[in-house]
Amino acid sequence: MAEQQYEYGMIGLGTMGRNLVYNICDHGFSVAGLDTDKAKADALVKEGSAYKLFSTTDAQAFVSALKQPRVIMFLVPAGAAVDSVINELKPMLSPEDLLMDCGNSHFTDTDRRTDALAKENLHFMGVGVSGGESGARFGPSIMPGGALVAYKRVASMLEAVSAKVNGDPCVAYLGPRSAGHYVKMVHNGIEYGIMQLISEAYNILKTSGRMSNNELQQTFAKWNEGILQSFLIEITADIFGQADDLTGNSLVDMILDSARQKGTGQWTSQNAMDLQTPIPTIDIAVTTRDLSAFKEQRVQAGKILQAPAHTLDSNKAALVQALEQALYFAMITAYAQGMSLLQKASSVYKYDLKIDEVAKIWRGGCIIRAALLEDIRAVYAAQPDLSNLLLSEVFAQKLNGAQEGMRSTVVTAVKQGIPAPALMASLAYFDGYRSGWMPANLIQAQRDYFGAHTYERTDSKGFFHTQWNHK
Repeated sequence: MAEQQYEYGMIGLGTMGRNLVYNICDHGFSVAGLDTDKAKADALVKEGSAYKLFSTTDAQAFVSALKQPRVIMFLVPAGAAVDSVINELKPMLSPEDLLMDCGNSHFTDTDRRTDALAKENLHFMGVGVSGGESGARFGPSIMPGGALVAYKRVASMLEAVSAKVNGDPCVAYLGPRSAGHYVKMVHNGIEYGIMQLISEAYNILKTSGRMSNNELQQTFAKWNEGILQSFLIEITADIFGQADDLTGNSLVDMILDSARQKGTGQWTSQNAMDLQTPIPTIDIAVTTRDLSAFKEQRVQAGKILQAPAHTLDSNKAALVQALEQALYFAMITAYAQGMSLLQKASSVYKYDLKIDEVAKIWRGGCIIRAALLEDIRAVYAAQPDLSNLLLSEVFAQKLNGAQEGMRSTVVTAVKQGIPAPALMASLAYFDGYRSGWMPANLIQAQRDYFGAHTYERTDSKGFFHTQWNHK
Protein backbone atom coordinates (compact mmCIF):
# COMPACT_ATOMS: atom_id res chain seq x y z
CA MET A 1 0.00 0.00 0.00
CA ALA A 2 1.00 3.63 -0.52
CA GLU A 3 2.68 5.23 2.49
CA GLN A 4 2.04 8.81 1.33
CA GLN A 5 -0.44 10.86 -0.65
CA TYR A 6 0.52 11.44 -4.29
CA GLU A 7 -0.14 14.61 -6.27
CA TYR A 8 -1.10 13.03 -9.59
CA GLY A 9 -2.46 9.73 -10.80
CA MET A 10 -1.85 8.03 -14.15
CA ILE A 11 -3.98 5.20 -15.53
CA GLY A 12 -2.44 3.31 -18.41
CA LEU A 13 1.24 2.52 -17.96
CA GLY A 14 2.21 1.59 -21.48
CA THR A 15 5.19 3.32 -23.07
CA MET A 16 3.47 6.70 -23.42
CA GLY A 17 1.93 6.68 -19.95
CA ARG A 18 5.10 5.47 -18.25
CA ASN A 19 7.28 8.03 -20.02
CA LEU A 20 4.91 10.85 -19.13
CA VAL A 21 4.97 9.74 -15.50
CA TYR A 22 8.79 9.89 -15.43
CA ASN A 23 8.67 13.33 -17.06
CA ILE A 24 6.30 14.55 -14.37
CA CYS A 25 8.53 13.10 -11.66
CA ASP A 26 11.60 14.77 -13.20
CA HIS A 27 9.97 18.09 -12.34
CA GLY A 28 9.47 17.29 -8.67
CA PHE A 29 5.93 15.94 -8.62
CA SER A 30 4.84 12.63 -7.11
CA VAL A 31 2.74 10.17 -9.12
CA ALA A 32 0.68 7.04 -8.46
CA GLY A 33 0.12 4.66 -11.35
CA LEU A 34 -2.57 2.13 -12.20
CA ASP A 35 -2.63 -0.58 -14.86
CA THR A 36 -4.54 -3.84 -15.10
CA ASP A 37 -1.37 -5.44 -16.46
CA LYS A 38 0.76 -6.33 -13.41
CA ALA A 39 3.95 -6.40 -15.48
CA LYS A 40 3.41 -2.79 -16.53
CA ALA A 41 2.50 -1.72 -13.01
CA ASP A 42 5.64 -3.37 -11.62
CA ALA A 43 7.83 -1.93 -14.38
CA LEU A 44 6.83 1.63 -13.50
CA VAL A 45 8.34 1.41 -10.02
CA LYS A 46 11.24 -0.82 -11.00
CA GLU A 47 12.43 1.41 -13.84
CA GLY A 48 11.59 4.58 -11.91
CA SER A 49 13.13 3.61 -8.58
CA ALA A 50 14.66 7.08 -8.17
CA TYR A 51 11.25 8.77 -8.14
CA LYS A 52 8.36 9.21 -5.72
CA LEU A 53 6.14 6.55 -7.25
CA PHE A 54 3.42 4.16 -6.26
CA SER A 55 2.02 1.62 -8.68
CA THR A 56 -0.77 -0.92 -8.42
CA THR A 57 -3.36 -2.98 -10.28
CA ASP A 58 -5.95 -2.18 -7.59
CA ALA A 59 -8.18 0.79 -8.52
CA GLN A 60 -9.29 1.43 -4.95
CA ALA A 61 -5.70 1.46 -3.64
CA PHE A 62 -4.78 3.80 -6.49
CA VAL A 63 -7.58 6.27 -5.73
CA SER A 64 -6.86 6.15 -2.00
CA ALA A 65 -3.21 7.01 -2.63
CA LEU A 66 -4.04 10.39 -4.20
CA LYS A 67 -4.28 13.76 -2.50
CA GLN A 68 -7.71 15.35 -2.53
CA PRO A 69 -9.16 16.89 -4.61
CA ARG A 70 -7.67 14.28 -6.89
CA VAL A 71 -6.11 14.78 -10.32
CA ILE A 72 -6.23 11.60 -12.39
CA MET A 73 -4.79 11.38 -15.90
CA PHE A 74 -5.27 8.45 -18.23
CA LEU A 75 -3.71 7.27 -21.45
CA VAL A 76 -5.91 4.48 -22.76
CA PRO A 77 -7.32 3.73 -26.23
CA ALA A 78 -10.09 6.03 -27.41
CA GLY A 79 -13.69 4.90 -27.23
CA ALA A 80 -15.13 2.28 -24.90
CA ALA A 81 -11.91 1.97 -22.84
CA VAL A 82 -12.21 5.60 -21.71
CA ASP A 83 -15.83 5.15 -20.61
CA SER A 84 -14.86 1.93 -18.82
CA VAL A 85 -12.16 3.74 -16.83
CA ILE A 86 -14.54 6.55 -15.90
CA ASN A 87 -17.33 4.18 -14.85
CA GLU A 88 -14.96 2.14 -12.68
CA LEU A 89 -13.59 5.24 -10.97
CA LYS A 90 -16.80 7.18 -10.35
CA PRO A 91 -17.97 5.35 -7.21
CA MET A 92 -14.57 6.00 -5.60
CA LEU A 93 -14.31 9.71 -6.43
CA SER A 94 -15.22 12.83 -4.48
CA PRO A 95 -16.67 16.18 -5.59
CA GLU A 96 -14.17 18.44 -7.39
CA ASP A 97 -11.93 15.55 -8.44
CA LEU A 98 -10.45 16.12 -11.91
CA LEU A 99 -10.17 13.49 -14.65
CA MET A 100 -7.85 14.19 -17.61
CA ASP A 101 -8.17 12.14 -20.78
CA CYS A 102 -4.74 12.45 -22.42
CA GLY A 103 -5.50 10.08 -25.30
CA ASN A 104 -6.90 10.72 -28.78
CA SER A 105 -10.63 10.69 -27.99
CA HIS A 106 -13.13 12.01 -30.51
CA PHE A 107 -14.10 15.52 -29.48
CA THR A 108 -17.82 14.71 -29.36
CA ASP A 109 -17.12 11.99 -26.79
CA THR A 110 -15.21 14.53 -24.74
CA ASP A 111 -18.19 16.90 -24.78
CA ARG A 112 -20.49 14.07 -23.70
CA ARG A 113 -18.22 13.03 -20.85
CA THR A 114 -17.70 16.60 -19.71
CA ASP A 115 -21.44 17.21 -19.43
CA ALA A 116 -22.17 13.90 -17.71
CA LEU A 117 -19.42 14.28 -15.10
CA ALA A 118 -20.28 17.92 -14.39
CA LYS A 119 -23.68 16.72 -13.13
CA GLU A 120 -21.80 14.72 -10.51
CA ASN A 121 -19.55 17.61 -9.45
CA LEU A 122 -16.56 16.11 -11.23
CA HIS A 123 -14.26 17.99 -13.61
CA PHE A 124 -13.21 16.52 -16.94
CA MET A 125 -10.54 17.70 -19.36
CA GLY A 126 -9.67 16.50 -22.84
CA VAL A 127 -5.92 16.94 -23.22
CA GLY A 128 -4.14 16.37 -26.51
CA VAL A 129 -0.54 15.18 -26.15
CA SER A 130 1.79 15.02 -29.15
CA GLY A 131 5.40 13.99 -29.45
CA GLY A 132 5.42 10.22 -29.33
CA GLU A 133 7.40 8.26 -26.79
CA SER A 134 10.33 10.68 -26.74
CA GLY A 135 8.06 13.68 -26.42
CA ALA A 136 6.19 12.16 -23.50
CA ARG A 137 9.48 11.50 -21.73
CA PHE A 138 11.33 14.75 -22.41
CA GLY A 139 8.70 17.32 -23.36
CA PRO A 140 5.58 17.02 -25.53
CA SER A 141 3.30 19.63 -27.02
CA ILE A 142 0.22 19.66 -24.82
CA MET A 143 -3.25 20.81 -25.92
CA PRO A 144 -5.60 21.09 -22.91
CA GLY A 145 -9.28 21.93 -23.07
CA GLY A 146 -11.98 22.06 -20.42
CA ALA A 147 -13.06 24.44 -17.70
CA LEU A 148 -10.51 27.19 -17.05
CA VAL A 149 -10.75 26.60 -13.30
CA ALA A 150 -9.72 22.98 -13.83
CA TYR A 151 -6.83 23.96 -16.09
CA LYS A 152 -5.47 26.34 -13.46
CA ARG A 153 -5.13 23.42 -11.04
CA VAL A 154 -2.72 21.62 -13.36
CA ALA A 155 -1.18 24.49 -15.33
CA SER A 156 2.10 24.58 -13.43
CA MET A 157 2.65 20.84 -13.90
CA LEU A 158 1.75 20.91 -17.60
CA GLU A 159 4.01 23.90 -18.23
CA ALA A 160 6.86 22.16 -16.42
CA VAL A 161 6.66 18.91 -18.40
CA SER A 162 5.95 20.40 -21.83
CA ALA A 163 8.52 21.10 -24.54
CA LYS A 164 10.08 24.56 -24.53
CA VAL A 165 10.87 26.85 -27.47
CA ASN A 166 12.89 29.95 -26.63
CA GLY A 167 11.87 29.38 -23.03
CA ASP A 168 8.14 29.32 -23.87
CA PRO A 169 6.26 26.19 -22.75
CA CYS A 170 4.47 24.35 -25.56
CA VAL A 171 1.19 24.27 -23.71
CA ALA A 172 -1.66 26.76 -23.39
CA TYR A 173 -5.26 26.71 -22.27
CA LEU A 174 -7.19 26.35 -25.53
CA GLY A 175 -10.82 26.65 -24.54
CA PRO A 176 -13.83 25.00 -22.93
CA ARG A 177 -15.14 21.47 -23.27
CA SER A 178 -13.52 19.56 -26.15
CA ALA A 179 -11.27 22.36 -27.46
CA GLY A 180 -8.09 20.46 -26.59
CA HIS A 181 -9.08 17.22 -28.25
CA TYR A 182 -10.39 19.09 -31.30
CA VAL A 183 -7.08 20.89 -31.76
CA LYS A 184 -5.22 17.58 -31.35
CA MET A 185 -7.47 16.00 -33.98
CA VAL A 186 -6.64 18.75 -36.48
CA HIS A 187 -2.96 18.50 -35.54
CA ASN A 188 -3.13 14.83 -36.53
CA GLY A 189 -4.94 15.69 -39.75
CA ILE A 190 -2.16 18.08 -40.72
CA GLU A 191 0.30 15.34 -39.77
CA TYR A 192 -1.41 12.97 -42.20
CA GLY A 193 -1.15 15.58 -44.95
CA ILE A 194 2.51 16.36 -44.44
CA MET A 195 3.52 12.70 -44.17
CA GLN A 196 1.74 11.98 -47.45
CA LEU A 197 3.43 14.97 -49.13
CA ILE A 198 6.86 13.77 -47.98
CA SER A 199 6.15 10.24 -49.20
CA GLU A 200 5.20 11.62 -52.62
CA ALA A 201 8.42 13.63 -52.78
CA TYR A 202 10.29 10.42 -51.93
CA ASN A 203 8.51 8.57 -54.74
CA ILE A 204 9.36 11.26 -57.31
CA LEU A 205 13.02 11.43 -56.24
CA LYS A 206 13.31 7.64 -56.25
CA THR A 207 11.36 6.98 -59.46
CA SER A 208 12.11 10.00 -61.61
CA GLY A 209 15.46 10.98 -60.12
CA ARG A 210 16.56 7.37 -59.63
CA MET A 211 18.14 8.42 -56.35
CA SER A 212 19.70 5.90 -53.97
CA ASN A 213 18.77 5.81 -50.31
CA ASN A 214 22.11 7.42 -49.52
CA GLU A 215 21.29 10.28 -51.89
CA LEU A 216 17.83 10.54 -50.40
CA GLN A 217 19.29 10.74 -46.91
CA GLN A 218 21.63 13.54 -47.94
CA THR A 219 18.84 15.41 -49.73
CA PHE A 220 16.43 15.33 -46.81
CA ALA A 221 19.19 16.21 -44.34
CA LYS A 222 20.07 19.25 -46.44
CA TRP A 223 16.41 20.22 -46.75
CA ASN A 224 16.15 20.10 -42.97
CA GLU A 225 18.74 22.87 -42.78
CA GLY A 226 16.61 25.22 -44.87
CA ILE A 227 12.98 26.27 -45.38
CA LEU A 228 11.69 22.72 -44.79
CA GLN A 229 13.25 22.40 -41.33
CA SER A 230 10.88 20.21 -39.36
CA PHE A 231 10.68 17.07 -37.28
CA LEU A 232 9.15 15.00 -40.07
CA ILE A 233 11.84 15.99 -42.59
CA GLU A 234 14.51 15.29 -39.97
CA ILE A 235 13.31 11.78 -39.18
CA THR A 236 12.84 11.03 -42.88
CA ALA A 237 16.55 11.65 -43.41
CA ASP A 238 17.30 9.32 -40.50
CA ILE A 239 15.04 6.60 -41.93
CA PHE A 240 16.98 6.45 -45.20
CA GLY A 241 20.17 5.83 -43.25
CA GLN A 242 18.79 2.94 -41.17
CA ALA A 243 20.03 -0.55 -42.04
CA ASP A 244 17.90 -3.65 -41.53
CA ASP A 245 19.34 -5.89 -38.79
CA LEU A 246 18.02 -9.03 -40.51
CA THR A 247 19.22 -8.52 -44.08
CA GLY A 248 21.69 -5.66 -44.05
CA ASN A 249 19.56 -3.86 -46.65
CA SER A 250 18.09 -0.41 -46.11
CA LEU A 251 15.27 -0.94 -43.66
CA VAL A 252 12.87 1.33 -45.56
CA ASP A 253 13.08 -1.05 -48.55
CA MET A 254 12.05 -3.99 -46.36
CA ILE A 255 8.86 -2.34 -45.06
CA LEU A 256 5.60 -3.27 -46.79
CA ASP A 257 4.04 -0.33 -48.65
CA SER A 258 0.74 -0.46 -46.77
CA ALA A 259 0.17 2.35 -44.27
CA ARG A 260 -2.14 1.99 -41.30
CA GLN A 261 -4.15 4.61 -39.42
CA LYS A 262 -5.88 4.98 -36.07
CA GLY A 263 -8.69 7.26 -37.23
CA THR A 264 -7.80 10.83 -36.28
CA GLY A 265 -7.12 11.84 -39.88
CA GLN A 266 -10.45 10.36 -40.91
CA TRP A 267 -12.18 12.24 -38.09
CA THR A 268 -10.63 15.48 -39.31
CA SER A 269 -11.90 14.95 -42.85
CA GLN A 270 -15.36 13.94 -41.68
CA ASN A 271 -15.72 16.97 -39.44
CA ALA A 272 -14.38 19.34 -42.09
CA MET A 273 -17.13 18.08 -44.39
CA ASP A 274 -19.68 18.63 -41.62
CA LEU A 275 -18.44 22.23 -41.29
CA GLN A 276 -18.17 22.63 -45.08
CA THR A 277 -14.55 23.69 -44.79
CA PRO A 278 -12.25 22.36 -47.57
CA ILE A 279 -9.11 20.49 -46.50
CA PRO A 280 -8.25 18.57 -49.70
CA THR A 281 -4.60 17.85 -48.83
CA ILE A 282 -5.67 16.14 -45.62
CA ASP A 283 -8.61 14.39 -47.29
CA ILE A 284 -6.45 12.84 -49.99
CA ALA A 285 -3.84 11.78 -47.44
CA VAL A 286 -6.50 9.76 -45.64
CA THR A 287 -7.77 8.30 -48.92
CA THR A 288 -4.26 7.38 -50.09
CA ARG A 289 -3.59 5.45 -46.86
CA ASP A 290 -6.76 3.53 -47.61
CA LEU A 291 -5.55 2.88 -51.17
CA SER A 292 -2.18 1.66 -49.90
CA ALA A 293 -3.97 -1.18 -48.08
CA PHE A 294 -5.13 -2.63 -51.41
CA LYS A 295 -1.71 -4.15 -52.02
CA GLU A 296 -2.80 -7.26 -53.92
CA GLN A 297 -5.16 -5.32 -56.16
CA ARG A 298 -2.47 -2.71 -56.88
CA VAL A 299 -0.01 -5.40 -57.92
CA GLN A 300 -2.65 -6.96 -60.17
CA ALA A 301 -3.59 -3.58 -61.66
CA GLY A 302 0.05 -2.80 -62.37
CA LYS A 303 0.14 -5.76 -64.76
CA ILE A 304 -2.74 -4.54 -66.95
CA LEU A 305 -2.87 -0.73 -66.51
CA GLN A 306 -0.10 0.93 -68.47
CA ALA A 307 2.17 3.76 -67.36
CA PRO A 308 2.73 6.66 -69.78
CA ALA A 309 5.08 5.92 -72.65
CA HIS A 310 6.61 9.36 -72.15
CA THR A 311 9.61 9.39 -69.81
CA LEU A 312 11.92 12.17 -68.75
CA ASP A 313 15.63 12.15 -68.17
CA SER A 314 15.48 14.17 -65.00
CA ASN A 315 18.24 16.51 -63.98
CA LYS A 316 18.69 15.51 -60.33
CA ALA A 317 19.77 18.94 -59.13
CA ALA A 318 16.83 20.63 -60.86
CA LEU A 319 14.44 17.97 -59.60
CA VAL A 320 15.61 18.37 -56.01
CA GLN A 321 15.31 22.16 -56.22
CA ALA A 322 11.80 21.98 -57.66
CA LEU A 323 10.70 19.44 -55.05
CA GLU A 324 12.01 21.58 -52.20
CA GLN A 325 9.80 24.41 -53.44
CA ALA A 326 6.89 22.03 -54.01
CA LEU A 327 7.07 20.59 -50.51
CA TYR A 328 7.34 24.05 -48.98
CA PHE A 329 4.34 25.22 -51.01
CA ALA A 330 2.29 22.15 -50.10
CA MET A 331 3.20 22.22 -46.41
CA ILE A 332 1.98 25.81 -46.22
CA THR A 333 -1.34 24.82 -47.76
CA ALA A 334 -1.67 21.87 -45.34
CA TYR A 335 -1.20 24.18 -42.35
CA ALA A 336 -3.52 26.75 -43.97
CA GLN A 337 -6.28 24.16 -44.36
CA GLY A 338 -5.90 23.00 -40.76
CA MET A 339 -5.88 26.52 -39.35
CA SER A 340 -8.91 27.44 -41.45
CA LEU A 341 -10.76 24.45 -40.02
CA LEU A 342 -9.78 25.51 -36.48
CA GLN A 343 -11.16 29.00 -37.15
CA LYS A 344 -14.48 27.60 -38.34
CA ALA A 345 -14.76 25.08 -35.51
CA SER A 346 -13.91 27.74 -32.94
CA SER A 347 -16.89 29.78 -34.12
CA VAL A 348 -19.32 26.86 -34.42
CA TYR A 349 -18.35 25.09 -31.18
CA LYS A 350 -17.68 28.29 -29.17
CA TYR A 351 -14.07 27.38 -28.37
CA ASP A 352 -12.72 30.94 -28.74
CA LEU A 353 -9.42 29.52 -29.99
CA LYS A 354 -6.41 31.81 -30.33
CA ILE A 355 -4.81 30.49 -33.50
CA ASP A 356 -1.48 32.14 -32.75
CA GLU A 357 -1.42 30.24 -29.45
CA VAL A 358 -2.07 26.98 -31.28
CA ALA A 359 0.82 27.66 -33.67
CA LYS A 360 2.98 28.66 -30.71
CA ILE A 361 2.51 25.40 -28.81
CA TRP A 362 3.05 23.37 -31.99
CA ARG A 363 6.54 24.84 -32.50
CA GLY A 364 8.11 22.26 -30.18
CA GLY A 365 7.48 18.74 -28.92
CA CYS A 366 4.80 17.73 -31.41
CA ILE A 367 5.07 15.66 -34.58
CA ILE A 368 4.31 18.58 -36.91
CA ARG A 369 6.77 21.00 -35.33
CA ALA A 370 8.52 23.05 -37.99
CA ALA A 371 10.34 26.33 -38.42
CA LEU A 372 7.38 27.44 -40.53
CA LEU A 373 5.17 27.55 -37.45
CA GLU A 374 6.95 30.60 -36.07
CA ASP A 375 5.92 32.53 -39.18
CA ILE A 376 2.38 31.21 -38.81
CA ARG A 377 2.29 32.27 -35.16
CA ALA A 378 3.50 35.77 -36.03
CA VAL A 379 0.91 36.21 -38.79
CA TYR A 380 -2.01 35.18 -36.56
CA ALA A 381 -0.71 37.27 -33.67
CA ALA A 382 -0.85 40.30 -35.97
CA GLN A 383 -4.14 39.25 -37.63
CA PRO A 384 -6.18 37.18 -35.12
CA ASP A 385 -9.28 37.10 -37.31
CA LEU A 386 -7.47 36.06 -40.49
CA SER A 387 -9.83 33.59 -42.18
CA ASN A 388 -7.13 31.79 -44.16
CA LEU A 389 -3.35 31.81 -44.09
CA LEU A 390 -3.34 32.22 -47.87
CA LEU A 391 -4.76 35.73 -47.42
CA SER A 392 -1.68 36.80 -45.47
CA GLU A 393 0.71 38.94 -47.52
CA VAL A 394 3.59 37.11 -45.84
CA PHE A 395 2.41 33.71 -46.99
CA ALA A 396 1.09 34.92 -50.33
CA GLN A 397 4.66 35.97 -51.11
CA LYS A 398 6.02 32.58 -50.01
CA LEU A 399 3.49 30.69 -52.13
CA ASN A 400 3.93 32.90 -55.17
CA GLY A 401 7.68 32.38 -54.95
CA ALA A 402 7.42 28.59 -54.66
CA GLN A 403 4.66 27.86 -57.13
CA GLU A 404 6.97 27.41 -60.13
CA GLY A 405 8.67 24.48 -58.41
CA MET A 406 5.27 23.11 -57.41
CA ARG A 407 3.90 23.26 -60.95
CA SER A 408 7.08 21.75 -62.38
CA THR A 409 6.89 18.89 -59.90
CA VAL A 410 3.27 18.13 -60.70
CA VAL A 411 4.07 18.10 -64.43
CA THR A 412 6.92 15.65 -63.82
CA ALA A 413 4.64 13.36 -61.82
CA VAL A 414 1.85 13.46 -64.40
CA LYS A 415 4.10 12.82 -67.39
CA GLN A 416 5.78 9.87 -65.71
CA GLY A 417 2.67 8.40 -64.15
CA ILE A 418 3.91 8.86 -60.58
CA PRO A 419 1.00 9.22 -58.13
CA ALA A 420 1.22 12.55 -56.32
CA PRO A 421 -2.35 13.21 -55.19
CA ALA A 422 -1.55 15.35 -52.13
CA LEU A 423 0.83 17.58 -54.08
CA MET A 424 -1.81 17.94 -56.79
CA ALA A 425 -4.55 18.64 -54.25
CA SER A 426 -2.41 21.32 -52.62
CA LEU A 427 -1.90 23.06 -55.94
CA ALA A 428 -5.58 22.72 -56.83
CA TYR A 429 -6.53 24.23 -53.46
CA PHE A 430 -4.24 27.20 -54.17
CA ASP A 431 -5.61 27.66 -57.69
CA GLY A 432 -9.19 27.27 -56.53
CA TYR A 433 -8.80 29.64 -53.61
CA ARG A 434 -7.25 32.38 -55.75
CA SER A 435 -9.96 32.07 -58.43
CA GLY A 436 -12.40 34.96 -58.29
CA TRP A 437 -14.63 32.96 -60.63
CA MET A 438 -15.23 29.21 -60.50
CA PRO A 439 -17.39 27.04 -62.77
CA ALA A 440 -19.80 26.32 -59.92
CA ASN A 441 -22.45 28.30 -61.82
CA LEU A 442 -22.72 25.34 -64.20
CA ILE A 443 -23.16 22.96 -61.26
CA GLN A 444 -26.02 25.11 -59.94
CA ALA A 445 -27.57 25.17 -63.39
CA GLN A 446 -27.39 21.37 -63.53
CA ARG A 447 -28.91 21.07 -60.05
CA ASP A 448 -31.77 23.34 -61.01
CA TYR A 449 -32.25 21.50 -64.31
CA PHE A 450 -32.69 18.03 -62.81
CA GLY A 451 -33.92 18.86 -59.32
CA ALA A 452 -35.34 22.40 -59.25
CA HIS A 453 -32.80 23.30 -56.55
CA THR A 454 -32.83 27.00 -57.62
CA TYR A 455 -29.85 29.28 -58.15
CA GLU A 456 -28.72 32.83 -57.36
CA ARG A 457 -28.09 35.42 -60.07
CA THR A 458 -25.17 37.76 -60.62
CA ASP A 459 -27.42 40.72 -61.35
CA SER A 460 -30.08 40.56 -58.63
CA LYS A 461 -30.73 39.19 -55.15
CA GLY A 462 -32.83 36.17 -54.31
CA PHE A 463 -33.27 32.60 -55.51
CA PHE A 464 -34.53 31.64 -58.95
CA HIS A 465 -35.76 28.61 -60.83
CA THR A 466 -35.95 28.09 -64.57
CA GLN A 467 -38.16 25.79 -66.62
CA TRP A 468 -35.30 24.38 -68.67
CA ASN A 469 -35.73 23.24 -72.26
CA HIS A 470 -35.94 19.53 -71.47
CA LYS A 471 -35.73 17.25 -74.47
